[in-house]
Amino acid sequence: MLRPQGRRGEVLAKLHTDFPERFAERANLWCVAEDGSRREVKLEEHWFHKGGVVLKFAGVDSISDAERLAGCEVQVPSEQRSELEPGSAYVSEIVGSDVWINGGQRFLGRVSDVRFGAGEAPLLVVKLPVCAVQNEVLVPFAEEFVKGFDAAGKRIDMEVPEGLLEVDAPLNQEEKQRQRQEAEEARAAGERRKGK
Repeated sequence: MLRPQGRRGEVLAKLHTDFPERFAERANLWCVAEDGSRREVKLEEHWFHKGGVVLKFAGVDSISDAERLAGCEVQVPSEQRSELEPGSAYVSEIVGSDVWINGGQRFLGRVSDVRFGAGEAPLLVVKLPVCAVQNEVLVPFAEEFVKGFDAAGKRIDMEVPEGLLEVDAPLNQEEKQRQRQEAEEARAAGERRKGK
């Protein structure tokens, strides 16, 4: 949820569902705060507004009440979830999954989050093992990369294009040296131009 919307405790939320029409059928939802604490809420009203949804919950009747919900995530109880088409998954099924690459031979890391809005496919935030040079990598959860997904076993098998995992990697010693040398050459060229 983003922020209060109106004066009666309404809250504007971003839509992360493929089933927005189901708000009409669901009254009991969960609000999950950024610290992980959960609270059950009863949805009284909703309406769609500027690509999002405005939600009115029972007992949330003022702007200050609504402000306390900003940053929370609205969740549907798992028993009320809609059936997904093959090849689809809920974020909660993906987070916590181990990612394996190279035909299941190499453990890449564990999914800590899923980010939306950066392109066609959501991005998996994969936390790398402690011994890795970097902390995490972003991997598109795209059909062409996903070779298998076991939601119950929390395992994702992927084949990623060569170089994809190195896009955000820190520079190695050779690359740092080359970067310093290029900077030195550019500085010297600038000084020569000033001297003319």
